[in-house]
Amino acid sequence: MLRERIQASNYSFLDKLKSIDYLLILLIIAIGSTSVFAIYSTEGGKFSFYTKNHIIRLSIFFSLFLVLSFVRVSTWYKNAYLFYTVGLILLITVLFFGISASGATRWINLYFLNLQPSELMKIAVIICFARYYHRIQSSDIQSYKFLIQPIILLIIPCYLVIQQPDLGTSILIAGSGIAIIWLAGLNIKYFVYSGLLLLVSLPFAISILKPYQKSRILTFFNPDRDPLGAGYQIIQSKIAIGSGGFFGKGYLKGTQSYLEFLPEKHTDFIFTLFSEEFGFIGSITLLFLYILLIYRIINVGLVSRSFFAKLYCFGFATAIFLYVFVNIAMVLGMLPIVGAPLPIMSYGGSSLLSIMLGLSIVMSCKIYNQEQISVY
Repeated sequence: MLRERIQASNYSFLDKLKSIDYLLILLIIAIGSTSVFAIYSTEGGKFSFYTKNHIIRLSIFFSLFLVLSFVRVSTWYKNAYLFYTVGLILLITVLFFGISASGATRWINLYFLNLQPSELMKIAVIICFARYYHRIQSSDIQSYKFLIQPIILLIIPCYLVIQQPDLGTSILIAGSGIAIIWLAGLNIKYFVYSGLLLLVSLPFAISILKPYQKSRILTFFNPDRDPLGAGYQIIQSKIAIGSGGFFGKGYLKGTQSYLEFLPEKHTDFIFTLFSEEFGFIGSITLLFLYILLIYRIINVGLVSRSFFAKLYCFGFATAIFLYVFVNIAMVLGMLPIVGAPLPIMSYGGSSLLSIMLGLSIVMSCKIYNQEQISVY
């Protein structure tokens, strides 16, 4: 039997303050402030519903991030499976009592917030897998016995999210889990075999997709096939980004968004609006902030003593990269349109909550980076 022993040092309050990654906090504030100005622009320069809500949520969740950052990393480790279980329960609850909108049932009404459990599951899978592989000896990782369990743990939430239906989020959840498995040291041959199997099964998988999902795939290959329907969003997005040029049209001067040509500009297509107004220079600057954010998260993993903290930080950094890449590739027409908000920038309480929660665990790993979680 394996017995866990957590070797924890006593940290004074001053030690904790010294261990905070202040650059990480500044990056979060910088991206968060940029998001406020972007949301304000989506409402035509009016301090209205979306802007007010976004500021309130950003303030509350940033405060929550600061508070949860002081929770010991060992506490996150011990409650990782509970976090995952709660996420599953919430996903099952959505199937029976969820709120429907635009043909999808993805939210639970908590009165103060319409919670989207699939967003929380993105973090739950990472922390669950980080604990799972922390307990496994490196020599056992290649064993089929220890490979089947995480696959099952990954398939269940992905299946529940697909039922909502939300194929894009399920793919991102799967990507986060696969990233942890890769980082844990699983032999590359398993990924090669899985990739070949996926290619072979693609025709069968496409055949069971819903009509709107098939339409998105066809639109990806040829947006002009339905310029006023399925292809409208991506065509208008490309026009807006291209019209921004090198320096952009200027803040509050984006014609595509102001003339209402660009749908969903406050959520999944927030980068399009930002690019139109601030151009190539503004877009590169925003991407640089994300690159720095990912770098700081990786750096926290590098200085952490415990394998759990390292796996979590590396996995979360990979997840942030996937979220940013998928969103930007989507609005540029390089990927089919999926529900993939841009971290912190996009309007949405559940997405913002999950990112801030994930970042608080990263900061916990930084503050308690000398706390080693041992398995005997």
